[in-house]
Amino acid sequence: MDAVKQRPIGVFDSGVGGLTNVRALMERLPMENIVYFGDTARVPYGVKSRATIEAFTAQIVGFLLQNEVKALVVACNTIAAVAGQRVRQMAGNMPVLDVISAGSRAALAATRNNSIGVIATNTTVNSNAYARAIHEANPQARVYSQACPLFVPLVEEGWLDHEVTRLTAREYLKPVLAEGVDTLVLGCTHYPLLKPLIQREAPHLHLVDSALTTAEAVAQALQAQDLLNDAPGVCGADYRFYVSDIPLRFQTIGERFLGRTLNQIEMVSLG
Repeated sequence: MDAVKQRPIGVFDSGVGGLTNVRALMERLPMENIVYFGDTARVPYGVKSRATIEAFTAQIVGFLLQNEVKALVVACNTIAAVAGQRVRQMAGNMPVLDVISAGSRAALAATRNNSIGVIATNTTVNSNAYARAIHEANPQARVYSQACPLFVPLVEEGWLDHEVTRLTAREYLKPVLAEGVDTLVLGCTHYPLLKPLIQREAPHLHLVDSALTTAEAVAQALQAQDLLNDAPGVCGADYRFYVSDIPLRFQTIGERFLGRTLNQIEMVSLG
């Protein structure tokens, strides 16, 4: 059993954004080993068909299973919305956590007026995945979704506290705030980096950070199945990062998301 506990957690995303989840896991579960895969060669997933997303997802999950992971974290909202069921089928009895399930539960726990806003990419908003997950748990909840397509390029440009980003956030938040929401789900892996800016624009809102809520869900799931690693290696936890391509700016962007130096990046080709 100790050998199983020492296996890594597998985290995956369509690109670099899932590193916000890795960062949250490192902080919440510092003794856990982590294997990350970002499909940087085929990002973005949001413009692709369901069949293509499911096929790419199956390849990634297959790769992580070969790395003998003990749990899977779907860090991509698009994959969670479109191919979550496929992941669970492949994982068998292994714990599978995803940003949408964790974020929805956290939003319901936080709201006081049952009025929840969701900001996300076009694909995630169009999938209605957050609204479905929230209404499943509480049919009385009201969910107002807003697509924020400009946030991803602004975050990747590093404009986290730029006047252009502030004005963009103000415009995106207007229709959501008009609905009287008291809780806002940051429904994209890039958005936690904009949390301070969004909080200044809407100080009364409770912000649900999908990375933090998912990390907490992982901790609870591992504890429930007695899979927490209580015997870390001599050099501490082991972190490995795999990508399907290494764009020139990947290291810079990745380190911004991870909050530390990004070492041990390996390129692997899937499919």
